[in-house]
Amino acid sequence: RRNTKRVPSFRKLLKTSKIKLDNKLKNKQHKQQSAVKKYRKEQKKLREAVRDAISRRPFPLEECKKKHVAEKHEEEEEGALPLDMMDEDDLKLMEDLSQKASFLTRDLSSNEPVHIKKRKHESVMDKYEKVPRRMQTEPEKELIHLLPIKDKGGIIPRTMEKPVLNVAQDEEEDTEEMEEAEDFNEEPLPVLTPEEMAAQRRQKLQERKMHIAALASAILSEPDNNIKKLKELRGMLMEQDPNVAVIVRKLVMVSLMEIFKDIVPSYKIRPLTEAEKATKVKKETQKLREFEEGLVSQYKFYLENLEQTIKDWKQRKLKKSNVISLKAYKGLAEIAVKCLCELLVALPHFNFHNNIIVLIVPLMNDASKMISELCCEAVKKLFKQDKLGYASLGVVKVISGLVKGRNYDVRPEVLKVFLHLRIKEVELQKDSEDIAPKKKFMTYKEKRKNLSRMQRKWRKAEEKLERELLEAEASESKEKKLKLHTETLNIVFVTYFRILKKAQKSPLLPAVLEGLAKFAHLINVEFFDDLVIVLHSLIASGDLRYRESLHCILSAFHILSGQGDVLNIDPMKFYTHLYKTLFSLHAGRSNDDTEIVLQCLDVMFAKRRKQVSQQRALAFLKRLSTLALHVLPNSSVGILATNRVLMQIFPKMDLLLDNESQGSGIYLPELDEPEHCNAQNTALWELHLLQRHYHPMVRTFAAHLIAGAPTEGSAALPLDLSQRPATELFEAYSMSGMTFNPPVASVTPRRKDTFSRMDAFIDEELNKLLQQRIGETVVDKPLDFAKHLKESSLS
Repeated sequence: RRNTKRVPSFRKLLKTSKIKLDNKLKNKQHKQQSAVKKYRKEQKKLREAVRDAISRRPFPLEECKKKHVAEKHEEEEEGALPLDMMDEDDLKLMEDLSQKASFLTRDLSSNEPVHIKKRKHESVMDKYEKVPRRMQTEPEKELIHLLPIKDKGGIIPRTMEKPVLNVAQDEEEDTEEMEEAEDFNEEPLPVLTPEEMAAQRRQKLQERKMHIAALASAILSEPDNNIKKLKELRGMLMEQDPNVAVIVRKLVMVSLMEIFKDIVPSYKIRPLTEAEKATKVKKETQKLREFEEGLVSQYKFYLENLEQTIKDWKQRKLKKSNVISLKAYKGLAEIAVKCLCELLVALPHFNFHNNIIVLIVPLMNDASKMISELCCEAVKKLFKQDKLGYASLGVVKVISGLVKGRNYDVRPEVLKVFLHLRIKEVELQKDSEDIAPKKKFMTYKEKRKNLSRMQRKWRKAEEKLERELLEAEASESKEKKLKLHTETLNIVFVTYFRILKKAQKSPLLPAVLEGLAKFAHLINVEFFDDLVIVLHSLIASGDLRYRESLHCILSAFHILSGQGDVLNIDPMKFYTHLYKTLFSLHAGRSNDDTEIVLQCLDVMFAKRRKQVSQQRALAFLKRLSTLALHVLPNSSVGILATNRVLMQIFPKMDLLLDNESQGSGIYLPELDEPEHCNAQNTALWELHLLQRHYHPMVRTFAAHLIAGAPTEGSAALPLDLSQRPATELFEAYSMSGMTFNPPVASVTPRRKDTFSRMDAFIDEELNKLLQQRIGETVVDKPLDFAKHLKESSLS
C-alpha cells in the first residue's frame, strides 16, 4: 500500500509550532501502535480458527430406524409437509438425503460416522490442501520525516522508514523466557541445615529491624514531611515471611505505638467542613491540614489492625495465608492489648479514645488472667490521672453497660476499678439549687445605675482577661468539673444499687460494699433510709463473710456521719455486731481486715462522739485491749493508738486504770451487748503484759496508756507517733516483708571464761573410771532391758 500523504513543505514546517508538531508525531505513533496491535489480534484469531478446523471431526451417525406403520400415519397427520402432493421423484430424493449426514436426521447415540468410507480413500495431500493458508501480509511501511536539506536547486525533503518490530520473534522470545522460568521453578530448592536456617533467620530479622528503625527515626525527626512513611511502616504488620512474621509484627506494633505517643498533638483533630475545604489558605496551614489528616487516617487504620488481631485470636480464626499459627496469635494478641492499654492512658484527649475504651473494657472480663489484669491496671491509671473527668465518665458508662449486659456475671475486679476514681465532691445541693430562685445578672440599665463609668470599664476588662486566661490554660471551670463528677458517680451508684437489689448472692457484692463504704458520704440523702435497711438486712442474713460485714458497717457509719446526722436512725445494731465480731479478726499474716476495723472505730467513736455513751466506749476499750494481745505487732500498734484516742475523747476512761470497781455488778466478757457487760467494773491488766512485748512500739504505747495517755510530760508520745492516725501506724509497722519493723538491734554475747583443764572439778576415782572406760574397746551388744529388770528385782 502506497503512502498517499503529501510531504509537508519546509515553509509549512516553519509556520507550524513545535508543540503542534510534537502532538502530530504522538498521534501518528499512537495510530501506528494501534495498527500493530490490530494486526496481532487478527493473526491470533486466524491461528485459533486453523487449530479449531484441524481438531474438529464430524460426529458418527446411524441409519434411521424404521418406524411402525401406525406411527407413520400419526406423523403424516401431524406433520407440516404434505407428502401426498409431492411427486415420486421428489419423495425418493428426500429419502436419499435422509441417509446422508445431517444434524436434523442424525441419531446422536451412534458412534459410527457416515462418511467413514469416503475418509478411508482420502489422501494426506487432500487433507493438507483443505487447511486454510496463513496470510503473509506485510505491514505498511511507516515513514519518519527528517530535517530537510537546502541546496542550489531548492529544498530537498528527507524521510526514513521506521523499523518494524518482529512480532513473531518477540513472541518466540517470550515463550522461551517462560519455559526457562518454569524450568527454573521446577528445580528443587537447596536443603539447608538447622544452623544455616537459624543464621538466615537472624539475617532476615536484622534487616527488618534496621528497616523499622530507619522508618521510625525518619518519622520522628520530621513528622510533617514523612507522614507517608507511616503507611509503609504499617504495611509491615502484614509480614508474610513465616520465619520472622511473628517477631516483625510485634516490633511494628510497639514501634507504631511509641511513634503515635510522640507525634500526636495535644488536642483533638476535627474533620474539616466543606466550607473550610473550599477556602484558600496559606501553604503552612495547608501543610498542617495534610499532616493532621494523614495522622488521623493512619492512627485509625492502626487501631483497626490491633482490633482485628484481637478478634482473630478470640474467634480462633486464621487467615488464608496461614503464615502464623494459633499459638503464636496469642502472643500477637497480648502485644496488641498492651499497645491499646498504653494508648488509652497516654492519649485520652485524642481521636478514637472512646473506641479504645469500647475495646478495652470487655477485655477486663477476659478469661485470660494476664489480659484481664493488664486492662484493669490501664483503667486504674486512667482514673488516677484524669483531672477533668471526660475519660472517666466514658469508661464508667461502658463498664455499667457491660455489667448489666452480662447479667452481673463479671469478675469482681471489673467493679473494683471504681475505687480509683478521683471524685471527692459532687453537686449535693442540686435539688435545693433548682428549687431556689436563680441569681439574676445585672442588666445594662442596672449597670448604668449602680456602677460608675470607670467601674463598668474595669468590670469589662476583668471579664475579658478571665476569658483569655481560661482559653490559654485550657482549664475547665469548677462547675463543669463538678457536673461531670456528679454524672459519673450517679452511674456508679446505679450499678451498685442494681446489684444490691437483684444479685445479693453475686460474687460482686464485696466490691459493691467496698465501693459504698468509700463513696457513701456522696450519696443523696433520699436514699439513706433504704440503704441502711438493706445493709442491716445483709448483716442479719448471716451470708456475708467477715470482711463484707465490716464493709457494711463502714458504709452505714459513713452515711450517718455525714449528711445523715439529721436523720433519726439508731445504729446500735451496727455497734453490737462489730463488738460481737471483734475476736473474729485474723491474728496471722493475713490481717488486712484490721485496717477496715480501725476505719470503722474511727467513724463510730471519733466522728460520732456526742452520740456514744460512756458504757459503750468502756466496753470497746476493754475488748480492744484484750484483742491487742493476740494479733501481730502492727495490728497491736494500730489498736493501742485507737485506745489512746478513746481515752482522750472520753474523759472518764481512766476508770479502767484503777483496781476499784465502780457501781454494781461484775464484768461479763462473754456478753455481746456493750451497753450491759459492766465494763466499768474491770481493769486494763492487758497493758502490763503489753509492756513486756518484744516489739518496741507496742511497749511504748502500752507505757503511754498506763500513764493515762498524757499529752505532755515524760510519759507523752513523741510527735511523729502522736500526730499519725491509727491506720497509718498500722501500715508503717507492717511485717508483710517478713522482717522486723523496726529492725531488732544485734546483741553481742558475753565471752565466758574457759578452763585449761576440763576435769578440774572431777573426783580422782571418777576420773580413773572414766579413763578406764575410754580406753576399753567398745563391743556392740544387744540391749536386754527385761534381763536387767529381773536382776535388779532379785537383788
